[in-house]
Amino acid sequence: MPVMHFRVQWPDGSEANCYSPSTVVGEFFVAGQRYALDDFVGRAREALHIGSERVREKYGFACSAAMDQLAQIEAQAQRFAEDPEAHVHVVELL
Repeated sequence: MPVMHFRVQWPDGSEANCYSPSTVVGEFFVAGQRYALDDFVGRAREALHIGSERVREKYGFACSAAMDQLAQIEAQAQRFAEDPEAHVHVVELL
């Protein structure tokens, strides 16, 4: 199953390399695009759940790495939750 990585820049300028077990993340994000924080988290949640389910369909178990990645994204997003202007920049899809 082809995996995909995506690099994001958080509102404070820090960057993170993120993992998806499926290329489906490419249907939810565009490299170079900025997303409002809540929109970014919602898209990541949906893409990573779909990716995890694709793993389940193929191998019989969900992808724990996708759920770990989602937990990291949600935890990082909490740091900026009070800022209504917070955006996440999707730097690249790999």
